[in-house]
Amino acid sequence: MLDDRKLAVLRAIVEDFVSTNEPVGSKTLVDRHNLDVSPATIRNDMAVLEEQGFIVQPHTSAGRIPTEQGYRLFVDRLSGIKPLSLAERRAIETFLTGAYDLDDVVMRTVRLLAQLTRQVAVVQYPSLIRSAVRHVELVSLTDRRLLLVLITDTGRVEQRTAELPAPMAEDEIAQLRALLNACLDGRKLADIASIIAELPERVSPAERPNAAAVFSVIMETLIVRHEERVVVSGAANLTPADFSRGLREVLEALEEQVVLMRLLGESGDRDAVTVRIGSENAVQELQGTSLVAAAYGTGDLALARLGVLGPTRMDYPTAMGAVRAVARYVGQILAES
Repeated sequence: MLDDRKLAVLRAIVEDFVSTNEPVGSKTLVDRHNLDVSPATIRNDMAVLEEQGFIVQPHTSAGRIPTEQGYRLFVDRLSGIKPLSLAERRAIETFLTGAYDLDDVVMRTVRLLAQLTRQVAVVQYPSLIRSAVRHVELVSLTDRRLLLVLITDTGRVEQRTAELPAPMAEDEIAQLRALLNACLDGRKLADIASIIAELPERVSPAERPNAAAVFSVIMETLIVRHEERVVVSGAANLTPADFSRGLREVLEALEEQVVLMRLLGESGDRDAVTVRIGSENAVQELQGTSLVAAAYGTGDLALARLGVLGPTRMDYPTAMGAVRAVARYVGQILAES
């Protein structure tokens, strides 16, 4: 069990190493931090921290650097989530509220997170198949072509054109629109196929061919676009000096959607900011990195995650604060859309 002074020494070592990327010595700690003890006492505390696995000496005669265990203790007990300034919060709100659809929200979010943290940002799209229908719109383009707009409760907008076998009057379009919204509004997309299968019986025989064309487009939309995706930004923020195992395999892993989905899917409690450090990541290629992640959305809409990935030498309080704030803003935007 570490006493308060040794915990303060560990905090100082983590903060200095994150800031300088240089091993931290006892004299540096005395000079930079108000620890109110002699360098000899600091050296004794550092020896205890090293013996217990929280710090390590990378080279003879060098200072100490944190281990994964040291970072874990720092995150769990020694650091808080750094609150964003009023200017930063206003910048986030302004940047994100300018988005006009879900794709724009996701792209703005991933760029914003990379800029705020100087790490790699990863944002998962809400799964279309786990969303629910908010509204279906049918718009006549020509007498034999309709624009189908499917809007979900996660803010996703899917647009497709339907080619009709026969001309369709405006009153027929209105009736079909009403039927679709009456039957699909609020229903999970995973249940739509079985609902659609029963709808032809609720359409008159004369209108059934055109209705079937629209139903077919709805089904194609679900089949083609149900896959989950992760968008990445900020790979240029990574530097080879921070990765002893090599930066190349990290960059290659970031190109694999399956890897990213697994990484976010295993990032812990959906209701809190979670931090996975080094070997705590299940993805082998990313065990030299740390992930800070959170769910975004509210209530049942909290079905996707976002976060930042970088070296274990990460500014955890800043990263956690940025991830938490951005997740909240994105959730608010989607809830209001």
